[in-house]
Amino acid sequence: MTATTEPTYGAPGDGTSGELILDASGVVMRFGGLVAVGGVDLQVHQGEIVGLIGPNGAGKTTFFNCLTGMYRPTEGTVRFEGQVLPPKPGKVVRAGMARTFQNIRLFGNMTALENVMVGRYCRTSSGALTSILRGPKFRREEEETRARAQQLLEFVGLGRQAAHLARNMSYGDQRRLEIARALATDPKLLLLDEPTAGMNPLETQQAMELIFKIRDQGLAVVVIEHDMRFIFNLCDRVLCLVQGKTLIEGTPEQVQSDPRVIEAYIGTGDGTEDDEEMDEIVREDEADLRRDDETGTDPREQRP
Repeated sequence: MTATTEPTYGAPGDGTSGELILDASGVVMRFGGLVAVGGVDLQVHQGEIVGLIGPNGAGKTTFFNCLTGMYRPTEGTVRFEGQVLPPKPGKVVRAGMARTFQNIRLFGNMTALENVMVGRYCRTSSGALTSILRGPKFRREEEETRARAQQLLEFVGLGRQAAHLARNMSYGDQRRLEIARALATDPKLLLLDEPTAGMNPLETQQAMELIFKIRDQGLAVVVIEHDMRFIFNLCDRVLCLVQGKTLIEGTPEQVQSDPRVIEAYIGTGDGTEDDEEMDEIVREDEADLRRDDETGTDPREQRP
């Protein structure tokens, strides 16, 4: 297969000026007496990158599970393009919302191409009988699925690894393969759960460039991540959760300058050390930006 053109999902978005596609309102998730998510609101617009941060146990992945139908929220509603989503992952995916997981979930004994093809099957319509008999409709859809999968591998930079078994690929490539499989569902919103966990600095930079590339195709992206520098350089807006509740929501600059965010992460008491830690982060970021300006590689220049 020789298809190498990038897939087209729609016109590039422009942050919050785009159409509202996800509206989660008052989402609560209780497990017995434990409130894992306590009334969180989140709105996401087309072409926007939103970061979801917070210390371990803040409820980030639980909130993701509520959005994607893996959990039925105890309270609140999740609307996608104005429609209330059922708590069923298959229907959520077909509605246009796809995700990756904190722990890689690939089919290790299948090739990269086959893994992406699996993601595409939610958009095919061949019935069981046609598939068993391998009729004309099945063969046509299978060829279209294979072509689309190869196209997406090219898009994420894995075109030459289509025949490689997923288990033999590097950690960073496996992460990109998961994203390609999610994109195969033709989503309008992509949710990434710690996409750079365990990556080295080069792989992290490549992941950032790939997310910008996805955004530029018109998709909205929501990212859970513990790497603050990655989040602040990547996102248009950041939501910080602490103990299942929203601590602050705003631009990366607003969140980064709020001493409560550092206090939530390192647990200091009087705030003095928090201010010093935040000042150090700001100084490091400013130094990085100066070096990036000298080399012309500032990742923020990729924003719309």
